[in-house]
Amino acid sequence: MKPRMPEEFYRIKRLPPYVFAEVNALKAQARGEGRDVIDLGMGNPDGPTPPHIVAKLIEAVQNPKTHGYSSSRGIPGLRRAYAAYYARRFNVELDPEREIIVTLGSKEGFANLAQAITAPGDTILVPNPCYPIHSFGFIMAGASVRHVPVGPDVDFLAELKKAVQHSIPAPLAVVLNFPANPTAQSVDLDFYGEVVDFCRHQGIYVLSDLAYAEIYFDGKPPPSILEVPGARDIAVEFTSLSKTYSMAGWRIGFAVGNARLIGALGRVKSYLDYGAFTPIQVAATAALNGPQDCITEIRERYKARRDVLLDGLHQAGWDVPVPAGTMFAWAPIPEEFRGLGSLAFSKLLLERANVAVAPGGGFGEYGEGFVRIALVENRQRLRQASRNIKAFLSGRNDTAELRRAAARTAAAAAN
Repeated sequence: MKPRMPEEFYRIKRLPPYVFAEVNALKAQARGEGRDVIDLGMGNPDGPTPPHIVAKLIEAVQNPKTHGYSSSRGIPGLRRAYAAYYARRFNVELDPEREIIVTLGSKEGFANLAQAITAPGDTILVPNPCYPIHSFGFIMAGASVRHVPVGPDVDFLAELKKAVQHSIPAPLAVVLNFPANPTAQSVDLDFYGEVVDFCRHQGIYVLSDLAYAEIYFDGKPPPSILEVPGARDIAVEFTSLSKTYSMAGWRIGFAVGNARLIGALGRVKSYLDYGAFTPIQVAATAALNGPQDCITEIRERYKARRDVLLDGLHQAGWDVPVPAGTMFAWAPIPEEFRGLGSLAFSKLLLERANVAVAPGGGFGEYGEGFVRIALVENRQRLRQASRNIKAFLSGRNDTAELRRAAARTAAAAAN
């Protein structure tokens, strides 16, 4: 008798259906029908990478010596450049050999560190709502994830202590992400100090995602957890050039901090990859060592977009908190639509206003009741999005055809 193949593979069974895929399918269908969809769903920077970085890539790629395998830990010059960045930005001195590793974006770094340090049955504390890799990287590694509520009205430290108290076995690590994706919440250095003090006493590693370190508005630059004395005893921090220099597709990120965790990540990566293409790493080095006015320009671009979008939404009657950082607005679903849930509301917004957003439920159960809006279109398009949304919320585009589409959406949500 022929052996029976498994119907579904072990790790795939641990992954729920990808909520965002439903919105993406509807978006593709709408565009196929010729509709002008304004896509504010994915946090994909639309601005060009600064020209001096591109020029360095072109120069480096013309040297045949750069065409072979690179180093999975990152070329030495890039690690030194990142140590210099931490020194000038956070006043934190790092050892490029032991405390810095180059990753293929922070997402890959998180997933591979999860593989490196997690045994089946380990407990990891993860904020909720969160960027999906923060939880699913560990779920795929076999860990048990305990969600810790996070948000502007939540006492995260109290929730963290409660989660530790009720976790069996004791947690291996806690994930932090500030400025946060998707909520855009920021914290100060005192917050990190309390987390480090608590986690050191509990023997818990801290994995901090600081991908939005340079995308902040109206205030003080976000701190690094490594600024806290003693943080390196338990903490690593993940960062990325994706948003800082509009280099999302280049896939260059970093993990820095605790030497033991960095060493574990390096060991796993040595089996999985040869690092990013060397010319990309050379160009990334030029980004860090070169003129930094481009960071300010990119930050100001997002700030101007934030102001245009939020002003338009407020005029439309949608009360959305003004984010202090990141490239997102975390928007509570208007009261009259809250019963639909975030996925159905996102579909309705696409059908009725031609605006695509990310349903909050896709970031965890505590994200339900919200949608995430990305600042990834120019100001003219954001004004158009606000006008479309205003017409939708006021019922001015309430045609019979759209009412039928809304009924189909509501019926699908009910089922």
